[in-house]
Amino acid sequence: MALNTEKVGLLQDVANLLRIHSVKATNSSKSGHPTSCASAAEVMSVLFFHTMRYKVSVPRDPSNDRFVMSKGHAAPILYAAWAEAGLFPHSKLLTLRKLHSDLEGHPTPRLSFVDVATGSLGQGLSCAAGMAYTGKYFDKSNYRVFCLIGDGESAEGSVWEALSFASHYKLDNLVAIFDINRLGQSEPTAFEHDMDLYKRRLESFGWNTYVVDGHDVEALCKAFSSAADVKGKPTCILAKTMKGKGLEGIENEDNWHGKALGDKADKIIKLLENSMKNQGVNKIIPQKPLVDDAPKIDITNIKLSEPPSYKLGEMIATRLAYGTAITKLGRNNDRIIALDGDTKNSTFADKFKKEFPDRFIECFIAEQNMLGVAIGCGTRGRTVPFVSAFAAFFTRAFDQLRMGAISQANIKCVGSHVGVSIGEDGPSQMALEDIAMFRSIPGSVVFYPSDAVSTERACELAANVTGICFIRTSRPNTAVIYDNNEEFEVGKAKVVHKNNKDKALLIGGGVTLHEALKAAKDLSKKGCDVRVMDLFTIKPIDSQAIIENAKEVGGKIITIEDHYPEGGIGDAVLSAVASVSGITVKKIAVRELPRSGSPDELLDLYGLSALCIANVVQECVKEK
Repeated sequence: MALNTEKVGLLQDVANLLRIHSVKATNSSKSGHPTSCASAAEVMSVLFFHTMRYKVSVPRDPSNDRFVMSKGHAAPILYAAWAEAGLFPHSKLLTLRKLHSDLEGHPTPRLSFVDVATGSLGQGLSCAAGMAYTGKYFDKSNYRVFCLIGDGESAEGSVWEALSFASHYKLDNLVAIFDINRLGQSEPTAFEHDMDLYKRRLESFGWNTYVVDGHDVEALCKAFSSAADVKGKPTCILAKTMKGKGLEGIENEDNWHGKALGDKADKIIKLLENSMKNQGVNKIIPQKPLVDDAPKIDITNIKLSEPPSYKLGEMIATRLAYGTAITKLGRNNDRIIALDGDTKNSTFADKFKKEFPDRFIECFIAEQNMLGVAIGCGTRGRTVPFVSAFAAFFTRAFDQLRMGAISQANIKCVGSHVGVSIGEDGPSQMALEDIAMFRSIPGSVVFYPSDAVSTERACELAANVTGICFIRTSRPNTAVIYDNNEEFEVGKAKVVHKNNKDKALLIGGGVTLHEALKAAKDLSKKGCDVRVMDLFTIKPIDSQAIIENAKEVGGKIITIEDHYPEGGIGDAVLSAVASVSGITVKKIAVRELPRSGSPDELLDLYGLSALCIANVVQECVKEK
């Protein structure tokens, strides 16, 4: 339908219908954010019933336009839009926030029309940028990506990281809409309605920018139409709105954030209904995709292009083997992509870039945005993103990872430069809490390969696991201990040194596994045999193998980890044996803030060297 007076009137009526649904839904749940919904009503009406193109019956069709509600607390109006589009009955809106309803307080991918969870503010634009990057450069499809952002959340630095990223990569298929309604949760936002300030900032970041009255349907339609014609840069629509627009006595008033309207609701609903000019016309049919042009892809059964090819005893850093592995995976599947934050020549992601420059995304030093982009790239099964950085720097993006789990994200994080074994760079670069962090993420898989062969296989397995994976790689060169044809499984440990008279079970990972092997050989010469286990995956952990081997050696386990004691290998093993009597666990870990030094010096200083391990074993074996 062409834009005319009738269409403008219909879109305004839909906006008021969305307001009514939002008020009713939040009143039903006695909680929620109706005022935040009301300010965005015209934007949502124009987007869903004039601008966006999608199949209502298949919300995640790969050719559909994408929409990200970054201001996730306005979820009720998103749900209302899909109900008005005909996806589900209006009556379902009244189940908002109730226990067995998927219409949760903030959007999650439990719903077929939600790609990423939002609600922890400032993250939606990064995810949208990942979707737009995928659409433009990987899918080469016509679908567009729209992201609605609150003015309050624009204080988050991750928003500006995303703005910079989208401009740098000329994502002209991305439109960000800032709902500038002036009021935050507890007081007015920093810049209130200073639209010129917002415009200057957005333009300085290289965005095509329009300032519009966010309650003027015709102005919004024109702005979205103009955005579609812009090439070479993303578009931002700065919509000046009023919080609680259309809610009499509440519009533009403070202290109404996150509150249902209660006994004011009936009167306000009646006023909204009376304002509608086209009584009885409750729907406009959404537009279907312009072209079903998103390519069919297959991200199942991904394999290395050729098996590992190392010599036993060869000294190879696992971080280097990672670069080799993802390049091999990329040869076999063109949906393997790699992202890095300006550390690619240290993580060895540059090996992938050299062979597949069109599938490598340099995110620069902006890890929060990098994780969000990766999450966006992985939505709808369009790619399998491998994201690399120094493991320590993933900590600054922990909230993105936490939200990624809620988003059911499919990303593979690879952290190098772990522990004191990195040496002279010192504690700011040493990841000593990364295992604990990734173990805490629901549904995550945590790999800790100890040589080049197991690293390649960890990458191959991770590519086929749906969800968030973490692969911990090390900086120092370590010996290859596995045959090239060794088979690995998620959740299955390997016993790498064993005798019939073993008196303790040593469990390590990465460099500490090699130190444990050295200690075992030295102890054997002194008549004290010990068994050594490589967990391979710390989560899920191989409880059965740990318990069986611990019982065979008399119940004594010693864990050795280049990590703080909290939440790492030791705690994972303790959890695995907690209900089994007769097993004791002693943890060797980094127990103080480390300092600079050579790797060997630091391993010795913090009790992780073979000599230190041997001393602990001898003391432990003496104990009854």
